[in-house]
Amino acid sequence: MSVLRGKKILLGISGGIAAYKTANLVRLFIKSGAEVQVVMTPSAKDFVTPLTLGTLSKKEVFSAFYEPEDENAKWNNHVELALWADLMLIAPATANTMSKMANGGCDNLLMATYLSAKCKVYFAPAMDLDMYKHESTHENFKKLHSFGNIIIPAESGELASGLSGEGRMAEPENIVKFIEDDIAKNLPLRGKKALVTAGPTYEPIDPVRFIGNHSSGKMGFDIAQTLANFGAEVTLVSGPTPLTIQHPNINLVRVVSAQNMYEACHAVYENVDIVVASAAVADYRPKHVATQKIKKSDDNLVIELEKNKDILASLGALKKNQFLVGFALETQNEIENAKQKIQKKNLDLIVLNSLNDQGAGFGGTTNKVTFIDKNFDIEEFPLKTKEEVAQDIVSKITEYYA
Repeated sequence: MSVLRGKKILLGISGGIAAYKTANLVRLFIKSGAEVQVVMTPSAKDFVTPLTLGTLSKKEVFSAFYEPEDENAKWNNHVELALWADLMLIAPATANTMSKMANGGCDNLLMATYLSAKCKVYFAPAMDLDMYKHESTHENFKKLHSFGNIIIPAESGELASGLSGEGRMAEPENIVKFIEDDIAKNLPLRGKKALVTAGPTYEPIDPVRFIGNHSSGKMGFDIAQTLANFGAEVTLVSGPTPLTIQHPNINLVRVVSAQNMYEACHAVYENVDIVVASAAVADYRPKHVATQKIKKSDDNLVIELEKNKDILASLGALKKNQFLVGFALETQNEIENAKQKIQKKNLDLIVLNSLNDQGAGFGGTTNKVTFIDKNFDIEEFPLKTKEEVAQDIVSKITEYYA
């Protein structure tokens, strides 16, 4: 899965022959899971049509502040466009466009949007050989670099003039890879290893029955996804759940029982930096597991239970430098019970949710949580989606490493 997944990309296209490549560039961004908004200079439309780019991006393409021939025309707000974006790419960046970028020229919608951008800006130069080598071009490179803009170097090859040399806009695949690599190297948890537990555990009674709970595993899967998106290498140990996950930085280990989960966690614990134990592990298991299906006979069936190992407490006892996050699902005395867990299990942070809160708990798509850290500082959050809760948890972890 690409680090561009979920990113909002503002693609600025200026008027050069290399603009024809941007159709494929939009397609690759969309394929990576990004959202793309195209802004063109008027001259760019001579090389690639807004219809093509709009069809591929599934968004209206903008090239002017308004369309004067349209009596119902609306204002295309350059500030809103700039603030919408997570990153901006100008490709091709012609010599003319780069000169405007470097010197504050603002005679079209694209330049107004660029000057309003607060996000990271990449630019991919494209021009003929001698233009690319000209001293003024290299002065503009230096000036744009001083602004924090990032150049995607031009490539060498045959140019539109018939000359051969440096000046070709980088190929779309190389542009996408350049941006992915640049984002990846700056991710806040890059180089960190994380362990996440998710889902329920099933404790067998006989070959067809078990003791379990209603955990869907979604919270843990969302946390694993977010940690990976922040650059961490994640081992996700999950109890039985139909959920799947695909990310090059996530290794999914499926288990069934609490003992299985205990063993899987301890197998990797020594080498991880972060642990988020969000699984709903069964506290007890049947002491004797029948080898054959238990038949109905008496009116009552007595099952003797024994305690499972406390996975989180065992990890806390072995903790060295790991940042250890636990979960507490409570129905009464929530804060005090959560504080006791922090101390007993040697946690750095506990995520408390109460079954008394509507929208919290098992099975749903939302959660309402309260963070309590090891200093007993309390931070309450409103009801959010589990994806948003995962973002909050990982942001809290990131603060620790900042």
